Amino acid sequence: MKNYEFTIIIEPDEEGFHAFVPILPGCHSFGATVEEARKRIAEAIELHIESMLEDGESIPVEHEPMFISRHVVSAVS
Repeated sequence: MKNYEFTIIIEPDEEGFHAFVPILPGCHSFGATVEEARKRIAEAIELHIESMLEDGESIPVEHEPMFISRHVVSAVS
């Protein structure tokens, strides 16, 4: 069994928290809490990777950590 490492994003939404993996398009999950979202996205990643391997697809590798930052911009209202 091979280990893979991915950046995940967990953000609040209307019903709890939305989790996704930027390098794995379509790999999303949700949870009522951050911990639940983290657990569910881990399960989603496993299923996503298994599906990709079964389909003969290569698993993307993140070569550098992703940087997430918050920026303030001004806009005319």
